[in-house]
Formats: sequence, C-alpha cells, structure tokens
Amino acid sequence: MRNEAVVPDKFTFPCAIKGCLDVSEIKKIHGLLFKLGLELDVFAGSALVNCYLKFGLMEHAQVAFEELLTRDVVLGNAMVNGYAQIGQFEMVLKTFSRMKDEGVVPSRFTVTGVLSVFAVTGELDNGRIIHGFAMKMRNDSDALEIFEMMSEKDIFSWNSIISIHEQCGDYDGTLRLFNGMLGAGIQPDLVTVTIVLPACSHLAALMHGREIHGYMIVSGWAKDGKDVDDVLLKNAVMDMYAKCGSIRDAHLVFERMCNKNVASWNIMIMGYGMHGYGNEALETFSCMCEVRLKPDEIAFVGVLSACSHAGFVRQGHNLLAQMKSKYDVAPTSEHYACVIDMLGRAGQLNEAYELALTMPIEANPVVWRGFLAACRLHKHAVLAEVAANHVFELEPEHCGSYVLMSNVYGAIGRYEEVSEVRHSMRQQNVRKTPGCSWIELKNGVHVFVSADQDHPDAYSIYAGFKLIDSSSA
Repeated sequence: MRNEAVVPDKFTFPCAIKGCLDVSEIKKIHGLLFKLGLELDVFAGSALVNCYLKFGLMEHAQVAFEELLTRDVVLGNAMVNGYAQIGQFEMVLKTFSRMKDEGVVPSRFTVTGVLSVFAVTGELDNGRIIHGFAMKMRNDSDALEIFEMMSEKDIFSWNSIISIHEQCGDYDGTLRLFNGMLGAGIQPDLVTVTIVLPACSHLAALMHGREIHGYMIVSGWAKDGKDVDDVLLKNAVMDMYAKCGSIRDAHLVFERMCNKNVASWNIMIMGYGMHGYGNEALETFSCMCEVRLKPDEIAFVGVLSACSHAGFVRQGHNLLAQMKSKYDVAPTSEHYACVIDMLGRAGQLNEAYELALTMPIEANPVVWRGFLAACRLHKHAVLAEVAANHVFELEPEHCGSYVLMSNVYGAIGRYEEVSEVRHSMRQQNVRKTPGCSWIELKNGVHVFVSADQDHPDAYSIYAGFKLIDSSSA
C-alpha cells in the first residue's frame, strides 16, 4: 500500500496495529502516526495502547494513553487491568479515580481489575466500597461474578449481592443466595430480613417466610415497639403472609401490633381483597377511618379491588364517588380500572364501557385491557374488538392483549379470527411471554417455565410426566 504511494488513514492503522508481531513493528507504526498527525485519533490510539499492553510495555502504553484527548471505558479498563497484572496497584487506583473524574462510567471489567488489587493487598474496607459501587450497577450476573471472586465474604457483602438480585427481580436467586449465606455460617441481620421477605412474597414461598419469621422471634426482633424500624419489619412480615396466602397469620401479626401506620392497614385491606374476603376488607377500611387514619390512594385501590373480587358493585360505586368529596383523594386511572373491572366481572359491560369513555382521565392500556378481560369472561366479541383496538393503538407491543382477543374468538368458535390475531402478532414481532410456575419444597423453591430444560432434575421430571400420561391412557 505504501509502495503504491497510498497514504493510510485512521481506519487503516487499527487493523495494521493488530497485526504487529514484535515491538519494533509497533514502534515504527507509532512513529508514522506522529508523522501523519494521527496520534490523537481515538481509534488508532486505542489500538496502540492495547498493542503496547499486549507486549507488556506499560510505560509506552501510558504515553499513548496520555496523548489521547478522548478516553472511553474500554481504554480505561485496558489500563486498569494492565497495571493490575504487573503489580502497579497504586496506578490502578489512580486510573480508576481519573476515570470517575473524567465522567467515564466504569464497567464490570473495571471493577474486576480494582477488586483484584484489594484482594492482593487485603484492603477489605476499600474492597467493600468498590463492591457497593458494583451493586449499584444493577447487573446481577456481573455483580455475582465479582462477589464470587472475593475470598472473604462478610455480612455486608452478602447483603449487597442478595439485594441486587432482589432489585433485579431474580427472587429465586435471592432465596438461593440467602440459603448460601446461612450455609456459609453468616447470621442474617435486619437488613437481610427486609431484603429476603419481599422475595418470599413474590414467589409465595410460605415455608421460607415462616422460617425467617421464626428466626426473627428467636433473635428478639419480633418484640413490638414504636420504633419506625419495628413497624416496617412487622409490615414486611404481614405483607409476606398475605401474599403467600396465609391471611390468618397476617391478621395475627396485625392484631399484635401496638403501633400501626397507614401501610399496615393497607396491607390488610389488600390482603383481604386479594383472597376474596370482601366484607373483611370493607370492615378493615372502616376501622382505619375510625382510628382517624386518613386513607391514601393505595387504600382505595385495595378496597375497590376487594369490591371487584367480591362482587360488591354498589359499595364500589359509592366509594369511588366519595373519594374526592369525603376523603380528599383524587381518583387515578388505577381506581377507575378497579371499578371498570368490578362492573365487567358483574356482567355490566355496557356500564363498564361507558365509564371507560367518560372517566375524567384518559383511559390507559391497563383500563382497556381489564375491560377486554371482562369481555372474554362473558364472551362479548363486539365490545372485545372495541377494547382491543384501543389497546393495540396505545400499547401494540403487549402480548397479553393479543392473547385475550384470541381467547375471545376461540371461545365463540371464530377460529379464522384466531389465526388472524396470531398472524398479526407475528407481523408486529410480538411474542407471548412463556408461562412460569414454581413449587416450594423443603429443599427450596423450584421455578419452571414452559418447555423448561434447565432444571437439574429435568430428565426425571419429564420421565414422571410420561409415566403419568401412559397410566392415564
């Protein structure tokens, strides 16, 4: 190329630099970059730094790094890990600090390089700080990789990794890590408990929840007091029992609380409503008002939802009408969705449709999807099509609406329309979210998705299904 007098540009050099086989070649190319005025180009400069690092020439890499006006996270990571590999730990920390000062957001590879320094030097406190930063990155797989690198794991490290999994919605992973923490001989503290209880709630893992509550009692944390933390802890336990289906245990915790806040009452109202105890939900709502606690938006969602599940149409209507005038709480779209759902369940589809059109707030996809579900329940294809058109216009990528509409057509025998809906899903590139179920056994919670092959006992499980099929045939 040079023999033909063709001048290389900034795109030529990165490829040429990667092909260098010895130090002399890279130094020649570095000199040519200076000659052509391309030493400040980020592409050529990045390739140069990486090549010097490949040959272990840290000083040359540093010079090339300093010359660049723009330095991204990839370059920073290369320098951090390069210094770490040759034992220049002070330079690792200086580079990491400089990245933060220049507004470069570190990645998992940056954190890995810095943590390796603290692992060698034994600076656990600094390691915890960096590990906490990794937790805030909110990536559970990266955080777990960093966590597993740590030779010494204390309660702070365990709480951090358990918390990041819970925040990322990996509730099965949260409980597995909690069990791992117990297996490692680390005793949970109040922070651990408040992280793990919501995971039990999401998975309906009642046995795990009971064990945690038992641990709290043995540790003396279950004694009632007026401290804010005590109330929050009791609320977490109560919420766990309610969502795991043990409303009796939730009620016992509630009754034994000397100090209850609005959230405590809301949890019981929502719990009763969730399990079809409409009268108990209304009674709890009335008691809440009698003790002069002002119900908030969440309380009304709970009590209206309870009216919907129990079929209390008149009471639901009255509560919606009184929200602003009597309780000074402005109804939101979520409250209207509850009432529309209530009317739909009761078969009053025209009234539900009228409310969706006339409500003072523009009906959102949740409202129309709730109405569509009611149309499916009562096999009303005409109104279902109207609701579906609204949902498809507002939220075309949501798979649930297509599935509901397909089920409406299927229930009334209009199978051509079923095929059309499925074809429309393919055209819009909408995919149905796989079904998920779980079962709690003594050895933990087992989670399954449709056509799951990842469970360690998948072969035995499918063999058991085949045995059942052959026996029933």
